[in-house]
Amino acid sequence: MTAPLLEVRNLTKQFGSGRTLATAVSDVSFDLAEGGALGIVGESGSGKTTTARMVMGLERPTSGTITYRGEDRTAPPRSAREWKRRGREIQIVFQDPYTSLDRRQTVGDCLAEVVRLHFPADREAVRARVEELAQLVGLDDRQLRALPRALSGGQRQRVAIARALAAEPRVLILDEAVSALDVSIQAQILNLLADIRAEQGISFLFISHDLAVIRQICDDTIVMRFGEVVEQGPTARVLDAPEQAYTQLLRDSVPQDGWDPLAGPALF
Repeated sequence: MTAPLLEVRNLTKQFGSGRTLATAVSDVSFDLAEGGALGIVGESGSGKTTTARMVMGLERPTSGTITYRGEDRTAPPRSAREWKRRGREIQIVFQDPYTSLDRRQTVGDCLAEVVRLHFPADREAVRARVEELAQLVGLDDRQLRALPRALSGGQRQRVAIARALAAEPRVLILDEAVSALDVSIQAQILNLLADIRAEQGISFLFISHDLAVIRQICDDTIVMRFGEVVEQGPTARVLDAPEQAYTQLLRDSVPQDGWDPLAGPALF
């Protein structure tokens, strides 16, 4: 058996102290295989994003361990050099790309900045890599010269994905990365991600409340509620034959053909 690329064991995160102590994530464990895609699903407040932030190094776990290729990654980086090294291992794409893009910087300059940071090279080599990234995510020359405000939501998300890929990571965390997009644009981005995974062998940690998205992109799925994992396993099994009542409730909350919003239960 090949060792997992990423191993998370008994991860817990608490905020506050005393009477204000709150547990956001409790005893979460999972593996992410090399080239695999793991979905984390659950309603708002279930601990999905806090888990991702700990894996990324943006939050320090209260307890538990995070291991990448056998090396401990539990504590956040303590130096710019270490942040840079980890950035070549794990990158993240957030839900709203507009807030994470510099509004005064063109798309081309944004991508070039990341390429130069991780792979110092001459101007022509950087330019060639930027063009390669743009082609990979379906951006043209006009869009490379544009500012973020001139792009659609789907185009901005393509920029965010290209920027993450510029570091050549082995793990890409996608935190509700398509939830703000129209259904047609969402489908385009999901197809793009599937192609990137097939071509480059990148592993995905895909966080979403949308079961249809998880079904399309993920091999395995964990279901979280109130910071705990309530069910996990192959995506088809978890979504088609859930063992836990909460997973069944999530599945039943998805509108079906003929659903009447006035008669049916409110969606979470």
